[in-house]
Amino acid sequence: MTDEHIVVVDDDPRLLRLLQRYLSENGYRVTTATDAERAREILQHIQPDAVVLDVTMPGEDGLSLTRGLRNGGMLFPILLLTARGEAADRIDGLEAGADDYLGKPFEPRELLLRLRAHLRRAAPAGGAENQVLPLGVLQFDVGRSLLSGPDGPLYLTGGEAALLAVLSRQIGQIMSREAIAEALDIKEIGERAVDVQVTRLRRRIEVDPREPRFLQTVRGKGYVLKPGH
Repeated sequence: MTDEHIVVVDDDPRLLRLLQRYLSENGYRVTTATDAERAREILQHIQPDAVVLDVTMPGEDGLSLTRGLRNGGMLFPILLLTARGEAADRIDGLEAGADDYLGKPFEPRELLLRLRAHLRRAAPAGGAENQVLPLGVLQFDVGRSLLSGPDGPLYLTGGEAALLAVLSRQIGQIMSREAIAEALDIKEIGERAVDVQVTRLRRRIEVDPREPRFLQTVRGKGYVLKPGH
């Protein structure tokens, strides 16, 4: 039994029951909600380790709820569920702040594996690597996947932390969009998804995201991380 708590939001009662049972059997605590309004009420009282969220729901949809959670400073992994599986829809989810996107119908086992991967990325790594990268007034602790500033920690979403960790292992070296997509396990969405994650990360680490100092674009080749003061 883990101590990790998952909130599942979907307007399909049958799917909710299935996911609650399956995730509980695999050691997670699970809280469910049938719409965005109820999910917001729940999230006022608990801090989950991850949220599994349907996109198409009556009332406020999952994309709007995701944006609201991110704008409110909620940084736990968010995995979106939807019957709309086109790449453009998945990119919309990433732009809203989601970490992953799973098309319906799906195998519960795949959902479980994706959740575990995002939970590992979101958790402190225990200091296996002692490297701390300067990013102006910020610092990124590679081993803990922790970004800090003069006033303390600046927690990244799972997707942002994963991208920065991948680039941190290739400092000063150009990584193609394809290589980054493969490392982040978003290859099936396409290289445009990498650009979305880069844009989000730049908003966190750059003084002026339009003129990036640390996460630079190399035209026609990809991206390169260049830490510095």
